[in-house]
Amino acid sequence: MKNQLLSLSFGAALVVGLTSCDKSPPGMTIVGGGSGTSDQNSASTPPPAVTPTIVKAPETTPPVASTPPTPSPAPAPTPANPTPAPTGPSVAVKPKMPQPLFAGTPLPADNTIPNLDPAGTPAVLSVDLPEGVTLISAKAKVTSSDTAPFTGTLDLVTDGEKDGSDGFYVELAPGKQWVQIDLGSEKEIWGMWVWHFHKSAFVYKGVVVQASNDAEFKTATTLYNNDYDNSVGLGVGKDNSYVETNNGRYMAGKGTKARYVRLWSNGRYLDEMNHYIEVEVYGK
Repeated sequence: MKNQLLSLSFGAALVVGLTSCDKSPPGMTIVGGGSGTSDQNSASTPPPAVTPTIVKAPETTPPVASTPPTPSPAPAPTPANPTPAPTGPSVAVKPKMPQPLFAGTPLPADNTIPNLDPAGTPAVLSVDLPEGVTLISAKAKVTSSDTAPFTGTLDLVTDGEKDGSDGFYVELAPGKQWVQIDLGSEKEIWGMWVWHFHKSAFVYKGVVVQASNDAEFKTATTLYNNDYDNSVGLGVGKDNSYVETNNGRYMAGKGTKARYVRLWSNGRYLDEMNHYIEVEVYGK
């Protein structure tokens, strides 16, 4: 009897154990078991896939090619220091120009000269001046700040010879120097041509021309001044510097009444020497 009770108890326990083992823990699937079916507890649903947002860069408008404006042609240079046409009867004054010389060394390409004539500036070869104007400086007396010139004599300045060869010019001391022409009495000065030196392409510095009735020039009228830095001490000038040629340099007189004409220079852009071949003063 006792043995039968033990067998029944053991069998009941076995059935209970098997029944409890048939349950699977959450998240797991048990295959097999008393009924031969599967019990599956599925995991949590994954989040839906996110579609990436594509941001396009803003489209740029390509630059529009523009046609540059056509530059206006540069005006042709005008003759330097022109004289206004006279209002009354006039006469054409046209000096005889000497032959050009090609000897010597031209200015260095890197020699920058302030206020130099623009390239292509034509020389003044003839001007219309009031009727009655003639050459009034021929053989006139010449004095100078340099009483003992290095080369030549002062009378060469008004002797009528404009040749640029050796022997036709006077060479003054270095630095600031002047030559002065005595016209003999008060005249109306209407214009002049100046030849410093045209054997080579030189540019002279501090070129100032004044007229006065006073031999000491305590008072004077300035007719030409290219002394851009006031090196001569007569004031800053606005006239252009220029390259010497056989055509000389024309300077307007504007009817200035004076007996004396004084011409300053302060060397040249090669050295400090000063030269004069000829000065022609026209007036009446």
